[in-house]
Amino acid sequence: MNIIEVADNLYLVDLPQNLEGFRKFISCWVVKNENLAMLIDVGPRSTIPKLLEALNFLKIKKVEFVLLTHIHLDHAGGVAEILNQFTDAALVVHKAGRKHLVNPEKLWKASLETLGSIAETYGKPSGIEENRIYEGKIEFAGKKVEILESPGHAPHHQSYLHNDFLFVGEAFGVHLPLKNDYYLRPATPPKFEYEVAVNSIEELIALGSKKLCFGHFGFKRDSIEIGEKALKQLKLWVSTVYDILCRKEIKNEEEIVKIAKKDLIEKDSKFSNYKLLDDDIKKREDFFINNTIRGIKQYVSEKYCL
Repeated sequence: MNIIEVADNLYLVDLPQNLEGFRKFISCWVVKNENLAMLIDVGPRSTIPKLLEALNFLKIKKVEFVLLTHIHLDHAGGVAEILNQFTDAALVVHKAGRKHLVNPEKLWKASLETLGSIAETYGKPSGIEENRIYEGKIEFAGKKVEILESPGHAPHHQSYLHNDFLFVGEAFGVHLPLKNDYYLRPATPPKFEYEVAVNSIEELIALGSKKLCFGHFGFKRDSIEIGEKALKQLKLWVSTVYDILCRKEIKNEEEIVKIAKKDLIEKDSKFSNYKLLDDDIKKREDFFINNTIRGIKQYVSEKYCL
């Protein structure tokens, strides 16, 4: 069990999957107030026992709120089990995602098509009762929680601000802390909307410097620094794929991914830290890097290179 105390009453629970390299990747944020908690993203169904063990270790007796940044299985797949365990917990989720939590069949089918065996390891989500979804004001430990719509990674993506801590899901991409630096890449699976993602990042930067809590993975003290890097990175990735697809007129997707990855490791200082990752984490990242470039390729193709 890996629980990291990030600040007073704020904990990061690592939820490793039974897949090679799927560690320091999926997590749940736990905000604690004595024996009460607010959870931000609960992870897939497969690791709910690990999360419950962590909550028991933290002496959590009651969960007041479960906040979902979005409904993808690695963030929300286990929400029904958490709501069954904590019967008074109120669920907060973007309005566009609600029907897919009540009836997750389309979500499950889409997850299988996109993720294949990874989705099967995460586990098929169970449906929730619609009356568990909460729409009122959110306050925890005497502090207001602000909901910030932040589409881009998904149309049903939202971030949360609580007591100077900004929970951004995947709006700023995927992060992994390293010994003296960090790894960062965009999270832009198909269908990717570049302008929407840029606008979300800019709006989160405009909040001012907050303490940043990633969905994948970890914590940084200055959200402006990371937001500006994420914005610059996203623009670089789009322009790189544009050059390959439109100017070099390479159409084969496998070749585009190969060339783009090589070019970006040379040009993108934070993504170049891919070379410092452990081999198993590289293998995990290879799959998601492919998905990220596929999303950008689809956007560029439809926007510029039809």
